Amino acid sequence: MISLTDSQKIGMGLTGFGVFFLFFGMILFFDKALLAIGNILFVAGLSFVIGLERTFRFFFQKHKIKATSFFLGGVLVVLIGWPIIGVVLEIYGFFLLFRGFFPVIVGFIRRIPVLGSILNLPFISAPS
Repeated sequence: MISLTDSQKIGMGLTGFGVFFLFFGMILFFDKALLAIGNILFVAGLSFVIGLERTFRFFFQKHKIKATSFFLGGVLVVLIGWPIIGVVLEIYGFFLLFRGFFPVIVGFIRRIPVLGSILNLPFISAPS
């Protein structure tokens, strides 16, 4: 079991609420207010979970500047009031930022009983 500090627990809650508000904002036809709240909560939660210094180092690495500019630019565009364009920019930046984590996530999901059997089907799994 992983032990979390109190600030990390708060960060997990903020990140969860941020994802919820982002999802709910997209369901409600890109509601500007919900998307803005979701963006702020997600970034704040990430800062609480891994710390301010590590968050800053993660976002502002030289090879991640393009991804960071798309993600934070999308957040800014949503806050300005153009939610659809902002969400598209955020999603692109998110995939660029976190693309190194996707193989780890897929490897973890393959160990889950039902989802793992689906991911291990011949036409879905990548050839080794």
